[in-house]
Amino acid sequence: VQLQASGGGLVQPGGSLTLSCAASGITADYYGIAWLRQAPGKEREVVSCISSAEGTTKYTDSVKGRFSISRDKAKNAVYLQMNSLKPEDTARYYCAVCLGFYYCTLYMSDYNYRGQGTQVTVSS
Repeated sequence: VQLQASGGGLVQPGGSLTLSCAASGITADYYGIAWLRQAPGKEREVVSCISSAEGTTKYTDSVKGRFSISRDKAKNAVYLQMNSLKPEDTARYYCAVCLGFYYCTLYMSDYNYRGQGTQVTVSS
């Protein structure tokens, strides 16, 4: 499994960014792809995920209403549209996959593979 995240950058508070995740090598019938993030000095957390079977999505409470996850099955890509960004969203963002799950989860321990990540910095 290979996952490549891109699209990070520097943005002002209130701004928007769209992250992209290119996935390859996934052979499981069911899986979920998630966006994780880790800020300096903080634990890694699952921000959002989308299930392969039905496209079901989940979000951690701190990003509900601001972030939106989507997918393009033809391109094996998953996107994270981030709006109304706050300084506390500053982190390195990774995409990851949980294999064998019909519905994706927001539990870090369920994710087997992740890419190298892309840095998002929200600052004025």
